[in-house]
Amino acid sequence: MTKTKSVVAAGHALTASAAAEILADGGNAFDAAIAGVCMSFVAEAVFASPGGGGFLMARQAGSNAIKLFDFFVETPLRRRPANEVSFFPIEADFGPATQEFHIGLGAAAAPGIAQGLFAMHEAYARLPMKRLVEPAARAARQGFPLNSFQAYLFTVIAPILRECEGARAIFAANGKLMEAGETFRNDGLAETLEWLAEDGARLFVDGDIGQAIVAQSRELGGHLTEDDLKRYRVALRDPLLWRHGGATVALNPPPSAGGALIAFGLAYLGAHAEAGGASDAEALQAAMTATNAARANHGEDLAARLADGALANEIAAAAQYPNGYRGTTHVSVIDGDGNAAAVSLSNGEGDGFIVGNHGFMLNNMLGEEDLAFGDLDAWREGSRMSSMMAPTIIMEPDGTVTALGTGGSNRIRTAILQVAINLLAHGMSLEDAVNAPRLHVERCGTTSFEPGFPEETEAAFRAAGDKARAWPERNLFFGGVHAARWHETRGVEGAGDPRRQGVSQTV
Repeated sequence: MTKTKSVVAAGHALTASAAAEILADGGNAFDAAIAGVCMSFVAEAVFASPGGGGFLMARQAGSNAIKLFDFFVETPLRRRPANEVSFFPIEADFGPATQEFHIGLGAAAAPGIAQGLFAMHEAYARLPMKRLVEPAARAARQGFPLNSFQAYLFTVIAPILRECEGARAIFAANGKLMEAGETFRNDGLAETLEWLAEDGARLFVDGDIGQAIVAQSRELGGHLTEDDLKRYRVALRDPLLWRHGGATVALNPPPSAGGALIAFGLAYLGAHAEAGGASDAEALQAAMTATNAARANHGEDLAARLADGALANEIAAAAQYPNGYRGTTHVSVIDGDGNAAAVSLSNGEGDGFIVGNHGFMLNNMLGEEDLAFGDLDAWREGSRMSSMMAPTIIMEPDGTVTALGTGGSNRIRTAILQVAINLLAHGMSLEDAVNAPRLHVERCGTTSFEPGFPEETEAAFRAAGDKARAWPERNLFFGGVHAARWHETRGVEGAGDPRRQGVSQTV
């Protein structure tokens, strides 16, 4: 029998190519995912950085055992007095909508990506780390043409990329933001990646970069100290497993919020179907509304209450009588043996200040309103932050494995929910499931929706008046689901979300 091919899906052609290069060189899905993550720092600089955090959902071939590697950011151990902290708002301009974020060194939480990459490597990888960083370091040093989507993202967060001299030198060297077609390079980041392969995660703890992070924080109004970097540990967790339509869906568990919210949406739609309802756009709108209410009512207890069945009656009642951008990217890889890696990572939007001459910004997670649930001053010292990121693996009864994930702030959970339902309830191909029009319901009750829904559905949405927002075209606001699908005998599918110029590649 011919060996099943490998497949990767990611948010940039270079990210996918880096992963594919490693697969072709004998690496497995986890090697490829590490290479893709490193390339995302270079090619998707608005979304990803060594100064942020993320998650890996990992399935080893020949087994349904799945583990979640949590290397998301942690809040500082000690809060600096407010009058010493650099923390201020900027507005990201998406066009049809704007969103406020806070930046400055006071917005940075302790990063975990360096430790996460080496935890992944130690657990599952085959090839040396030096080989895995090669594609990204090469691209950063040689340069590559900036594509139209990345150039657009530069305009979205222009205030951040112009905030300090170091950022302007990378993103606006000639006094204006780089435009599509211009050659983008980042020598400092190339050197950082090569150092990381040589020195390991300690480079970001007590090595040169760790020392630069601490000095910058001390001098420019941040909370982070050497103790924060030394204390950080990657957490290995059991996923939140949810059954839907015979499939097992592995979701990001607490303290992250995204997985539990997706599980609630799946539970709602399952109960709605049992009550005779269809899994259509109106049902999705109602499920999102009910999920927002569940988050408000149950908060951090939502996952536990779902797991023990305590919300079954509440979900059934809601389903029977329904009430009428953040910087994240994702890499999905499944190799020919069936190893599956779904990696989501984020730098927020960046804190606006390049660390030394090392070519990257720290995250601004302490300035993310959705993570703080509206209160930016309420973070608890020395704790792993919650996240909307939800790298997901779906295992179907016939042996089909799907790895998927997305960026998109609070739209992450709704984007993954919709793609999962398109696959499991509607039997769509992977590409159709990703490309189908999406909607999103905010906590305030506003329904945003893309074009492409049936006329009667759009009319129902518009009937809500000022609680309806019709987007003129499909947009990165609704996420960027990059997905890979594998079956031992039927082969592979890949889909990169066109909303974020995603691509897929088989090897």
